[in-house]
Amino acid sequence: MWTEERLDALMTQPSPAFVEDMKRIEGDIMILGAGGKMGPTLALLAKNACKAAGIEKTIYAVSRFSDPLARKLLEDGGVTVISSDLMKPGALAELPDCKNIIYMAGRKFGTDGQEAMTWAMNAWLPAHVAERYRGSNIVVFSSGNIYPIVPAASGGATEETRPGPIGEYTQSVLARERCFEYSALEYGTKVLMFRLNYAIALRYGVLYDIASKVYNGETIRLENGCFNCIWQGDANEIAIRSLLYCDSPATKLNVTGPEIISVRWAAKEFAKLFGVEAKLEGEEKPDAYLVNAAKCFDLMGYPNVKLAQMVRWQAEWIQQGGRALNKPTHFEERKGSY
Repeated sequence: MWTEERLDALMTQPSPAFVEDMKRIEGDIMILGAGGKMGPTLALLAKNACKAAGIEKTIYAVSRFSDPLARKLLEDGGVTVISSDLMKPGALAELPDCKNIIYMAGRKFGTDGQEAMTWAMNAWLPAHVAERYRGSNIVVFSSGNIYPIVPAASGGATEETRPGPIGEYTQSVLARERCFEYSALEYGTKVLMFRLNYAIALRYGVLYDIASKVYNGETIRLENGCFNCIWQGDANEIAIRSLLYCDSPATKLNVTGPEIISVRWAAKEFAKLFGVEAKLEGEEKPDAYLVNAAKCFDLMGYPNVKLAQMVRWQAEWIQQGGRALNKPTHFEERKGSY
């Protein structure tokens, strides 16, 4: 049976390769924006890797922490929690210096109608963080959606593909990158742009979105006919290991699984597992938001959790009444409206 505890334990168990890389990371690690979907498990994963490696390292988790359960989970795991609203004047100055920063703060959903807040979170704040921590190694969480929609036959956008953001959300994410890129050029800050496409964690993600629609008899639109995804535990490992690859000028890394996955195929797989029919509508277009993560695999190997395993786990989670974060990915979206 799936439980919240089992899921969190699974996502915070470091792999042997990660433990070895943790030994090579010098200095403490601070996660800014650690209260979101990925931050708590990332912080715990980092702490667990330190324990497995037999090294002492402070792992800071910085967030407003509106969810007291997330805060308790981190404190119980030995993470140093700092409650802070990074948008408040003077908040950054109050934080301790730190050699390694993983920058996860940002805003996506609710952009439509509140564009100014999205730009403030995704561009104004990064400019100040880049200045405050200009002497640190910084892994900047970004999105594969800053690339243009590309043909599925292309294999996905590579790190050399020019950005082509559609809509204000992805434009502001590119602005976030440019702020840190400027710091790398101006101050020699070592930076890596972590361009992630669809983390999967059973409580949310594109597989959850597809599976829940199939399970509840809802219709799935097929126009955006394929996608990439990666297990959240693997994505978190790669994010921390990426501290070893930060550079000046800033470097870029696409992060996802190796497959280009058909929405139609995924829906039919879930339908088989649930014993129902998938309701599909429309025809697939030949292109989608897709990235090529060959560079990532070359540096760090393939993800530990495979696609078929994620599909089975996702079906079991939904059938057993597992909790949902109610944060849809909007994987169907092609016009940048969030």
